[in-house]
Amino acid sequence: MEQDQERTPTRLIVGLGNPGQRYRDTRHNVGFGCIDRLAERWGIAINDRRRTTALGQGYRDGKPVVLAKPRTFMNLSGESVAYLLARFGSRPTDLVVVYDEMALPLGRIRLRARGSDAGHNGIKDIIRAVRTVDFPRLRIGIGGPGMSGSVDHVLGRFSDEEAPAANDAILRAAEAVECLLSEGIDIAMNRHNTDPRREEPAPDEQHDPPDT
Repeated sequence: MEQDQERTPTRLIVGLGNPGQRYRDTRHNVGFGCIDRLAERWGIAINDRRRTTALGQGYRDGKPVVLAKPRTFMNLSGESVAYLLARFGSRPTDLVVVYDEMALPLGRIRLRARGSDAGHNGIKDIIRAVRTVDFPRLRIGIGGPGMSGSVDHVLGRFSDEEAPAANDAILRAAEAVECLLSEGIDIAMNRHNTDPRREEPAPDEQHDPPDT
């Protein structure tokens, strides 16, 4: 049994955000929202509070999974991820990091197997900590800041008009994670990297170009 467990790596699903009531439900915390949705769907309680992270353990399709929300602030997310990798003996490729993305329209999600930080401080710190860009990441679009500054935008909450699209994106992000775990990242990307407002992606959206 121990040998079988050694051959089955623990998948670490990490949603990024800022801890504390002040930041609850802000745009920057949609990663936390995805983890909460998965915890509800999978019946996993996130009740193990460590110094750098809150986590819950369970199984998905008979394989061990961990759902985690860092207790560090966004720009120190790498500390939490490094702890999780060390504790569970997982590799960066066993990660799925879920986070907000201003470069995507509100309501869009985008899954990739690897890539640069693209200016996201949480991802930048994770890359620094794990020393590779080769880990899956799932971005949830929160739209650009418009006339407001980037900080005010990401730390603000969704308006009543925006909330339905944001909640739908979080749900579809949870479904994309489930698809990734059960069917692999290629199928998950093809199925979920589409605009939900169209039945089929445009020809130039069938496959995303690699991050630079």
